[in-house]
Amino acid sequence: MKPLLLIASHLLTLVIGFALGVYVLPILIAPDAPTLQQIQSSQPAAQWTATFRRDLKDSDALHWGEGAVSISPQAISLVGKLAPGPDYKLYLSPEFVETEADFKRLKPQMLRVGDVKTFNNFIVPLPQGVDPAKFNTVIVWCETFSEFITAAKYQ
Repeated sequence: MKPLLLIASHLLTLVIGFALGVYVLPILIAPDAPTLQQIQSSQPAAQWTATFRRDLKDSDALHWGEGAVSISPQAISLVGKLAPGPDYKLYLSPEFVETEADFKRLKPQMLRVGDVKTFNNFIVPLPQGVDPAKFNTVIVWCETFSEFITAAKYQ
């Protein structure tokens, strides 16, 4: 009986350690977040603004975003916060989504803009030739775990 308890306790410790590592590692390796001044200087021509909110359908205590999003022909930026996590990607969508199911359904019509590597503010440059006017929503998605983080409709 004692060997089974030892094995079970060690497995539980391993699972908890792995889960904490998945959550904490992105925080530890994240680069410094851009300052408000850096964001403002990168977005002098923001054509649209939107707001990430915590109260979206598939946002929860571990998957959320909040703050002001600015979209220009050169970059998308956030003055706000995201729940920490691994492998966040920024997408542009032709339709507003707030669930994982809607994201997966519309993903073929979306454009993956780039990686989100910071959780307090971000600036993600738009690839050359991308026209944000062809879309109406910006989305943060966790690629590794297929988790919806947040979205904001900007037009």
